[in-house]
Order: sequence, then C-alpha cells, then structure tokens
Amino acid sequence: MREPRTDSPATESLPLFPLPLVLFPAARTQLRIFESRYLEMTRECSANGTGFGVVHFSPADDNKPARHAAIGTEAVIEDFSTLEDGLLGIEVRGSRRFRIRATRAREDGLIIGEVEWLPAEPRLQVQPEHAVLQNILRELLQHQAFADISDADADDASALGMALASVLPLESESAQELLAVSDPHERLRALCVLLEETPEEPSEH
Repeated sequence: MREPRTDSPATESLPLFPLPLVLFPAARTQLRIFESRYLEMTRECSANGTGFGVVHFSPADDNKPARHAAIGTEAVIEDFSTLEDGLLGIEVRGSRRFRIRATRAREDGLIIGEVEWLPAEPRLQVQPEHAVLQNILRELLQHQAFADISDADADDASALGMALASVLPLESESAQELLAVSDPHERLRALCVLLEETPEEPSEH
C-alpha cells in the first residue's frame, strides 16, 4: 500500500520588514525608509510589482530575546513621497496574510522568509451580539481621520474585525493575536473583550 503524502504546504520567498506594528489586510499605513537594505527592497518591489512582508517585531527585554511574529501581512506599495526629514516615505496597503516557515538573510542583511499564504477568510454575516462593533465602525466612518477604512464593510465579519483591529488603540501583542485568528467571529468576540478592558478612544493616524 502506498504511504499517504505528508507534503508541507507550498511556500514562496518574500522579503520581510520587521516593525513594531501590526499591519492588517486592507489597512493603509505610511512607512519611513532609510536603511539601505529596505531602500533596495522598496526599489525591487516597485520594479517588479511585488509586495513585501510586514511582521511584528518585539525587542529584547529582561525576560525574552528579540523576536518577530510567525504571522504577518503582505504590504503592497501604493504611493511614494519625500518626508519632511528628507527620508523616503511609502504608502502601503495590507494584502494577504502569511505564516513564516523559514528565514534566511541576504548579504545586505535583508531577511527573506519562506512563507505559506493563509487562505482568504470567507464573507460571514455579523452575529447579533457583535452589532455594537458595527455601530462603532459606522461612527468612525463619519470622521475624516478614519478615511483609511472608508471601504470597510460593516456587514462582513472579517472586514469588520480587520478594520477595527487596525484603528483601535490596542497593545501590539493583542493586535498580533487578532491578526493570527483564523475565525472572523472569534476575532469579533476577542475585540469585544478587549474593548471592555480598553475604554480609550481610537487613535487617529
């Protein structure tokens, strides 16, 4: 009898940009680029029409070494600018999520990840107990400061959770946990718990 196949999921090489932030699918953010390895990465991605991976980076402390998360989000470059300090600014939008299976470093120090793309989440109806989150999103959409999530669908559980997680003032560790969740309803439940613990206003950025 032939043994069942146990092949690992196919992986793809992706340049990684470890940062002290969590990028969510469909979210936009501006990044300052100044290290030569990331300037070269930006040039290559722009020339090839490809993205790069943003992964949350935790610096070392007394209890643990520096490390980056295993799950991140592909960043697609949408615009370039010169910032007030003369550095390169790039506007990126989050795209697909991925899981890092292995890493290696190029000669210039750029980390290349062998990543497995995570499946796109299905469109699911928001459950009645999460209607408060729909109301929060709709209120945010009334303010110009949150224009970055203007196309978020409050009736789609995945889009609702990703949009709120990208703008609410969450600790980065909590945001990373939300990114790693694979069930949209579970993410909304976790957001409700976090909101009960975090009475602050959403951050404008």
